[in-house]
Amino acid sequence: MTAAETVPTPSRPAPIAAPADGLVALTHRFGDLAPEALLRRVLVERPLGAVALVSSFGADSGVLLHMVAAIDPTTPVIFVDSGKLFAETLAYRDRLADHLGLRDVRTVSARPAAVANVDPTGERHAYDPDGCCHVRKVVPMEAALAPFDAWITGRRRHQGADRAQLDRFEHDEAGRVKINPLADWAPAAVADYLRHHRLPPHPLFTQGYRSIGCAPCTTPVAAGEDPRAGRWRGQDKTECGIHLVGGRLVPVRPA
Repeated sequence: MTAAETVPTPSRPAPIAAPADGLVALTHRFGDLAPEALLRRVLVERPLGAVALVSSFGADSGVLLHMVAAIDPTTPVIFVDSGKLFAETLAYRDRLADHLGLRDVRTVSARPAAVANVDPTGERHAYDPDGCCHVRKVVPMEAALAPFDAWITGRRRHQGADRAQLDRFEHDEAGRVKINPLADWAPAAVADYLRHHRLPPHPLFTQGYRSIGCAPCTTPVAAGEDPRAGRWRGQDKTECGIHLVGGRLVPVRPA
């Protein structure tokens, strides 16, 4: 396999164009609720059906994990292990899950045969980061989300220009509802929550890592830099692909 080759992309269902009006209705019904209240409605009343929380167990992940654990610690939490994560992230997943009493953390990974087929040397991230992310993150995430009608993410508008217009409710490529309870939270609000609830920090946070992904593609950030500047530094890439629809970051959304 040469650097010019790309990872074959599996056929995917066309985005469900439904309902921008459905997203508008969700915004009218739940848009003004505080994150905890929104999560309680979604997880207890289940108006959207089966819901999972997707978490990277990164620097700021403790906020949503703590909120969800306080409401229903049996909520499924999906964590993708790309096989390239920092050892500190894996240890933090175990420590935080135990600290919060989370009972259904589902670690998912790509099939070894699939990885070996497209990345036999383990170095695809160096010349085709999109292909590496696709096989190691996007494909296993799609499979893990198949049983669910909606999922919760921790994305926020302040995390960079690509997320600046983030809505609280979106559709993903399969038509599931994506819920972003913390979309409008500023960094200070996240830090205050983590401090107030005495949540253990990610071990790499004090070393300057603010957005923590795979080890080969993540570096610390300097004071004043965008928190995600350390992800794929120097490359024209800002997302792993999990949040893309048809190659675009912004999914089906209300007009």
